[in-house]
Amino acid sequence: MRLMDGDRPGLLFLCVANSARSQLAEGLARHLFGDRVRVQSAGSHPTRVRSQAIRVLAELGIGVGEPRSKSVDDIDADGVDLVITLCAEEVCPAFLGRAERLHWPIDDPASDDPELDTEQHLARFRAARDAIRDRLTRLGAERGW
Repeated sequence: MRLMDGDRPGLLFLCVANSARSQLAEGLARHLFGDRVRVQSAGSHPTRVRSQAIRVLAELGIGVGEPRSKSVDDIDADGVDLVITLCAEEVCPAFLGRAERLHWPIDDPASDDPELDTEQHLARFRAARDAIRDRLTRLGAERGW
């Protein structure tokens, strides 16, 4: 990472809509890493934050304030040291900064399938949340965050 002495690393989670996976990752990272890391999330085609993402974070006692989907175009590349893309089946957006990159393919929990009931939707979001939390826990241990 290209940090200056004493600076906190800048971490960006990136996916397409910034509505589910990257929102989950942002909330979890803020909770796990506190002030040790500057955390952001964004998408190439931001939409709206899924209520299920907010709900499954709240199950862990994690509040997200007033969440909003953000565009990658609004991110200052100079403040990002590590980009983690979370796309699985779709094409991940590009980040043009000089940051280190990791790719964590996490299946999109959001679905418009009318066959899925509320609990099935929440189960998909919990699975994504838990997969991201496990990876963040390992990342934090590896990097001393």
